Amino acid sequence: MASWKSALRSGPRWALMKVMIGLVRVYQYTLSPLLGPRCRFWPSCSSYTIEAIQLHGPLAGGWMAIKRIVKCHPGHAGGMDPVPGGRSEQLCREDDDSCCEHPPR
Repeated sequence: MASWKSALRSGPRWALMKVMIGLVRVYQYTLSPLLGPRCRFWPSCSSYTIEAIQLHGPLAGGWMAIKRIVKCHPGHAGGMDPVPGGRSEQLCREDDDSCCEHPPR
């Protein structure tokens, strides 16, 4: 019975995650090439969104993406801002220990 409940919970979560990532992919392949490179951060906001959703789920990852997109404007310096606990954070740390905004955990 417990596995049935966990499957029910993971089914809608998985579906929502796939829809959200699909929407970002549509943006990446259609609108983004027309606008050109505009993101002030590494990884780009769309790549950050996909990684955050895959790693932290649709709700927490989606919230992280919203906060990141709100920061991406001409008044913000931008720079390296990897997904906490994600592959981008690992790559950032392998490249240079001082490159990340986030303190080591």
